[in-house]
Order: sequence, then C-alpha cells, then structure tokens
Amino acid sequence: MTVAIVTGGASGIGRAIAAALVERGARVVIADLNLQAAELAAKQLTETAGPAAGRLTEAGHGRADAARLDVTDGAAVLACYRAVAAEHGRLDLVFNNAGIAIGGVTEEFTLDHWDRVIDVNLRGVVHGVHAAYPIMLAQGGGHIVNTASLAGLVQPAIMIPYTVTKSAVVALSVALRAEGAARGVRVSALCPGFVDTPLLDNVNAGLPPTGVNDKTRRVIGRLQPRMYTADKLAVDVMRGVARNKPIIVAPASARFAALVARYTPAIAQAVNRQQVRRYLREGA
Repeated sequence: MTVAIVTGGASGIGRAIAAALVERGARVVIADLNLQAAELAAKQLTETAGPAAGRLTEAGHGRADAARLDVTDGAAVLACYRAVAAEHGRLDLVFNNAGIAIGGVTEEFTLDHWDRVIDVNLRGVVHGVHAAYPIMLAQGGGHIVNTASLAGLVQPAIMIPYTVTKSAVVALSVALRAEGAARGVRVSALCPGFVDTPLLDNVNAGLPPTGVNDKTRRVIGRLQPRMYTADKLAVDVMRGVARNKPIIVAPASARFAALVARYTPAIAQAVNRQQVRRYLREGA
C-alpha cells in the first residue's frame, strides 16, 4: 500500500489530491493547520473509499488519517514525517502543498505580508523537503511533489511576494530532482493555473487588506475566464506523478501561458503591464 502525506490537505487542491490517492488505495495522512477540517476530510474520504462504497483497488481499500501540522514549524514537520514513516515502515509520496495567497501591488505590502508568505509558501516546502528527502534516500525511493504555481513560471505582477516564493519552489524542485534522480528519489513541481478553491476567497487572510482583496475573482476572470476544478487538477497530478514529470502544469490555458512566457517573454510582459495599469486605474 502506498503511504502518502498531503500538507494543506483539508481543503482545495490538497483535499482533491488526498481523495485521488485514497481512491487508488493509498494510506494518506491529511496534515493541516485546521485539525477539525482535516479529521472531517479524512473521515469522508475513508468512508467514500471503504467497503461500503464498493471500491477496492489492487492495493486494497484506501484510508485517510488526520494530523495537525503547522508547516512553518520545521521541528513539527520533521516529527510528523518521521512518525508516519515509522508507523508504516515507509513514506512513498509527499505533497508539500500547504500555501497562502497574497495579492496587491508592492507598495501595499507590509513586511508582515512578506514574512507570512515566505514562511508558509517557501519555508513550509523547505521544511517538507528537509523531512522527507532523507527518509526517501534511506529507503531507496519515493516521490516529492512541491506545489508551486503558474506564477512560478510566468512571474506575474500584482502578487510579487507570492510570485517570488512560487518561483523559488520551482527552482528548488528542479534542482533537487537532479540530485535525487540517481538515488531513486523523484521530485516534481506542481504549477497549476487558477483553480476554484477557498484560497481565492482568502487572499491576504489575517493581514492588512490591499486593493486586490475584494476583487480577486474579477481580476482572475480576465486572465482565465473558466475556472479549473481541484478534482480535475488532481487527475492531472496523478498522471504527472505516474509519468514522473518534472513540472506538472494544468489546465491547458496554464500550459499555454507558460509557453508564451518562455518563448515570447515580450508578449508576457506586455500582458503583465496591462494588468498593472488596469489595477492602478480601477483598483483592480
């Protein structure tokens, strides 16, 4: 049975990934800052995949368990990952997925904005890698998937702290993939476009508001009119993991945007400048 950890697994992309894993017969630990939500998700996913649902894979019935985890606490992440590996004898898949959204223009951000997004989106992934990678090296295999974003590939404005952290996660993942390749450890970066999750309703959560706060979905609608669902993304993720893709980009509109940014950066910059002008003129 595959053993997996999904951080930020109680909702959104994390929950959809956990659901896809459980459906495939995996034993999944849903690690989230919100323990109550994680326990509810674990209960629902286990029941959905259990004998009563009539779903049985070659690996058996999947199961989800819950754990409270603050990914900004490196010691807690290390303890959690080691405990899971010790209990099950291995750790096959780790999805360092927990993240927060930050939006606005740079002069609107306080250092609290910067500190929070770096702590969660970047240090949280670093903590997950620091905990999981040695375990996988010791057992001779495993796969780490770090959730970045399309922002890590196209470097959009009006969210620069977020862009910086997600770009760093892509760089970390690509470099670590080279180190782990000859030693049996696979590494991928997940770079989704805009996905319809609660994250979009909690931009700058608990932090001073910026002009983007009340207009997030309107801004996004201009860039990606049709929102992608987390469940569809999870299918893409499972396919990408199975194929050992270095960077998993979805949906198709995100792949197109990434290609434009890579091969015609002048066009990508023009679109970026247009969004900034509109934000400054309209307040988003």
